[in-house]
Amino acid sequence: MHCFWTTLAILALAATQVSAGGHREQGPPPEPLTPVPSTVSDEAQAYYRNWRPRPPGKLDMADSKQAAFMRKMLGRMFVRHVEAAGLAYALEAAAAKAAQAFWIRVPEVDPDGRRVLLYLHGGGYVLGSARTNLVAPIRVSRAAKMPVISVEYRLAPEHPFPAGLDDAFAIYRWLLDKGYEAASIGVFGDSAGGGLTMALALKIRDAGMPQPGALVAISPAVDLTGQGDTQATLVDADIVLGPPDPQQRKLYAGRTPLSDPLVSPVNADLTGLAPLLIQVGTRERLLSDSVRLARNARRDGVDVTLDVWEGMWHVWHEHPVLPEADDATAAIGTFFETHLVPVRVGQWSHR
Repeated sequence: MHCFWTTLAILALAATQVSAGGHREQGPPPEPLTPVPSTVSDEAQAYYRNWRPRPPGKLDMADSKQAAFMRKMLGRMFVRHVEAAGLAYALEAAAAKAAQAFWIRVPEVDPDGRRVLLYLHGGGYVLGSARTNLVAPIRVSRAAKMPVISVEYRLAPEHPFPAGLDDAFAIYRWLLDKGYEAASIGVFGDSAGGGLTMALALKIRDAGMPQPGALVAISPAVDLTGQGDTQATLVDADIVLGPPDPQQRKLYAGRTPLSDPLVSPVNADLTGLAPLLIQVGTRERLLSDSVRLARNARRDGVDVTLDVWEGMWHVWHEHPVLPEADDATAAIGTFFETHLVPVRVGQWSHR
């Protein structure tokens, strides 16, 4: 099975052809270029063996036809991942008016639970949806035994920074208005959503509002300037992200400097933030983002745990069948269970 971003690259090539109206002959798949680690599960080893290098083709999200094609196809692929994982769920639109969000209902989880998790999906700030990025939040909901609300934040380039952050902030404030105490709210996100998780915590602090009870950043993208050692040293080892794309970063940042702390939270003063769990794999180009974020959090007095996973790729939590994905989400569930404080009964309504 191809990995997420390898499939995405194939779709990017097709999107280019859709935009140009052309066709390209298919040849035999090339041989894998990355060594298979012996220190991971059999399922992960099979994943590496079946991986193939990306075909030529460049995703141009500034092209409206390519963007529409990519979002549609990516959504379908994510839904297939949920089906392959055998995960039962239902989506329910939240009644928030300031921003759009969806409750992810999981049979094993009480929808009226006294603690709640706010999820921010990945996709480089230009792709993804609360309706389709479901594998990770469903697994985390089951592990933590807490309901999840996923923010359908606005995407670049149509809506550059700070639109997505404003949407996340609006849903957090809506949860408080509905009666949830901040200490009973956990915030988590993966990739771009991990960066948005950190930016949201900073915006909450700077607004003088109470911090959530806990934060989890999964393979977070927290430095859009592209600094960090592994941004160069792990490019060839990263089967998911591949080389950096400066254009995509600028599409999100818009007129805001890439170094701005709310765009690149690794540059922020993190003083006063909630307890933080960071999960990252050793095969990720963004490994340095996580290492530096953890170092800075520790410097600023944050209760931070850096959880580095041997041989894992970017957001391995999304893989339909993978022991490491189950174990990582179980660790996230335990983290939230430990840090989130139940609100008093009768204080709130989730509707």
